[in-house]
Amino acid sequence: MSKSDKNAEIETPPQLAEKIKESARQIWLAGLGAYNKAEEDAGRFFDKLVKDGEEIETKTRGAVEKHFKAVEDTVEGVKEKATDTFGKLEGVFDQRVSKALHRLRMPSKTDVESLYEKIAELEARIVELEKRKE
Repeated sequence: MSKSDKNAEIETPPQLAEKIKESARQIWLAGLGAYNKAEEDAGRFFDKLVKDGEEIETKTRGAVEKHFKAVEDTVEGVKEKATDTFGKLEGVFDQRVSKALHRLRMPSKTDVESLYEKIAELEARIVELEKRKE
């Protein structure tokens, strides 16, 4: 290479500044393009996510409803068993209280009703006897 060839390769400060300015502009434009592309892709990506979510919801809805129904049936069964158990427990409690009251010689409902009937009969006899006296 001759000296003139070397001088042709060396850039002057204004040429270098222009080259840097052009590179900076290209970098700026590439950044704008990337931003725009990302914005477009984000919109499409969001729409795809929504569509995928709707598909999954449709597929899983039946399974969820099936499990929900199974849980409802189980709860209903447990509720019925609990009600039956509570009824039995209440019956046992009533029997034990009744036995305890009987041991304490407390009259039962039947005993009291029987006494009311006897009192009513006695009152009727008294009224009849008083009528005969007169």
